[in-house]
Amino acid sequence: MTNPLMSPSPLPFGLPPFADITDGHYAEAVDAGLAEHLAEIQAIVDTPEPASFENTALAMETSGQLLQRAAASFFTLVSADASDPIRDLETTLSPRFSAHQDAVYLNRRLFERFAAINTDRLDAESARLVDEYLKEFRQSGIQLDGAGQERLKAVNAELSRLGTEFGQRVKEAMKSAALLLDDAAELAGLPADDVASAAEAARTAGHEGKFLLTLIQPSNQPALAALENRDVRRRLYEASIGRGSDGSGLDVLDLVKDMVRLRAGKATLLGFANYAELTVDQQTAPDFAAVQTMMNRLAPAAVRNADAEAEALAEIAGHPLEAWDWAFYSAKVKRERYAVDEQALRPYFELDRVLNDGVFFAANALYGITFHERTDLTGYHPDVRVWEVRNADGTELGLFLGDYYTRESKRGGAWMNSLVEQSGLLNTRPVVINNLNISKPPAGEPTLLTLDELRTTFHEFGHALHGLFSAVTYPRFSGTAVPRDFVEYPSQVNEMWIMWPEVLANYARHHATGEALPQEVVDKLDAAQLWGEGFGTTEYLGAALLDLAWHVLDSTEVPEDVLEFEAKALAAAGVAHHLIPPRYRTGYFQHIFAGAGYAAGYYSYIWSEVLDAETVGWFKENGGLTRANGDFFRAELLSRGNSRDPLDSFRAFRGRDAELEPLLKRRGLN
Repeated sequence: MTNPLMSPSPLPFGLPPFADITDGHYAEAVDAGLAEHLAEIQAIVDTPEPASFENTALAMETSGQLLQRAAASFFTLVSADASDPIRDLETTLSPRFSAHQDAVYLNRRLFERFAAINTDRLDAESARLVDEYLKEFRQSGIQLDGAGQERLKAVNAELSRLGTEFGQRVKEAMKSAALLLDDAAELAGLPADDVASAAEAARTAGHEGKFLLTLIQPSNQPALAALENRDVRRRLYEASIGRGSDGSGLDVLDLVKDMVRLRAGKATLLGFANYAELTVDQQTAPDFAAVQTMMNRLAPAAVRNADAEAEALAEIAGHPLEAWDWAFYSAKVKRERYAVDEQALRPYFELDRVLNDGVFFAANALYGITFHERTDLTGYHPDVRVWEVRNADGTELGLFLGDYYTRESKRGGAWMNSLVEQSGLLNTRPVVINNLNISKPPAGEPTLLTLDELRTTFHEFGHALHGLFSAVTYPRFSGTAVPRDFVEYPSQVNEMWIMWPEVLANYARHHATGEALPQEVVDKLDAAQLWGEGFGTTEYLGAALLDLAWHVLDSTEVPEDVLEFEAKALAAAGVAHHLIPPRYRTGYFQHIFAGAGYAAGYYSYIWSEVLDAETVGWFKENGGLTRANGDFFRAELLSRGNSRDPLDSFRAFRGRDAELEPLLKRRGLN
């Protein structure tokens, strides 16, 4: 059978024909794509005419389309539906992708052609394209001599291999750490639909009649807030935080040490003091010192707030607290002090209604876009749903795919990725995916969301909007292809509509009765807004500061005892709280060790939140949920991608630079 990846997809918007693609097709298409792209690069290098924008930069932007098609589909499966053959192929291909990146950006003749392009008469986006290519060449090591480049290639290949292995071990560790229980009585306090989901998870895993509490990626598990059995809470908590560091075959601490050592060496090779300095050089933050200054300002106030919360929890518990007690008694404080019962809210947050009458409703009110489910189009798994998105005037905008349920073949957490990126040059429109990890209820039962899952649904859709609204010429700048410490900003802004009265009234209805969420409950949620911010900020900062601690080391400072280093690093940063583990401990910190996506960059969530808090203020000052506001935000920021400096896009939208005070006020840190 002809490999469907070898030519552009005939499906609407270029959606890959997943039903026709076999595992073997990926290897074949990637092989062909790598070879084709190198041939296209060589053709650019061998062009006899002097370098011009057209024969060098444009030729580069139009190259590699087969490789892009194959890689986008393949890595979607790696994250969301990885079979054993796909995992094996990932192990084989990841170092090859790394080597290919080096072959492109350590090609001196290609660099020299870019350096020779005259940008004087180019439009701003085209001139930026040349500048960004030159910047990537330099950050990739083009200035190194031959021996240095060979060393860098070896380091990159090994980092790619180690990152892949880390991700695969963590996925398996999360699965194997799930807590299997024999008796439904041990689940006392858990809502009935969660008990049903645990029974279904156990049945699927081959444990008929038992109950399986599966884990989510962060340290603190949702069930801890409801489980009445303290020993079950302890076992679930310890299973969660022990992942990746238990000495088993899924332990990742050896990989961590190797990766930290290699990253430190890479930074030195490229002329940076450490890997954190190298990372921040690629972001919107002016320098590493600015990041440290902000984090150091936040940490003491966050811990003070957390201590105050802990006192309230100990009082209501009537006994000394342990870390596995926090969520349980925090929920109790919300019920008793603020009359907010988060578990009782879940019947009002049914997934389909949240999507159609919440997420899509807000997007329609702001931007005029509409969503039309395409049951004739299929994704890579039966759970994937596909919507065609249209502009207010009826023109086609792109496709949105939603993959909401957890499964063994999916990695933990939530994310957005693109299958097809928008580009005026290539005449492509966006195809974007949101992935979550919501427990799937038994057939016929409603999917009821926790507040955290509700927030995540809106958050990830903010990323989707960033991809869908892209209106750039060059694929390099499309959608979310912005610096890491800017990428979370649009997604965080989209969270503001969760509690916006007009939106909330439209989706927050009891799934069985249709009754609206009572206004007095909404008022209590507003009153309880700051409760838990001490915990949440301390938990987040623990992970962000742990990330930085690993990446300021030089290659001679890598510790033998990883967990001892982790404890000392948290203490030195002032965020070592015996009741609050970091949101991610080293043994399952996928953001920074499964690849290099957030390495030395986990700070970016709070950095982006500074912009987000300012933007929420702007919307409130200008009338909130209106088409005029949405269209302005879309035109000046969401549509721009990286086609201009993202902070220039923010200034064009906000009218000035961002200030820290709105964030401090929001988190109760002022």
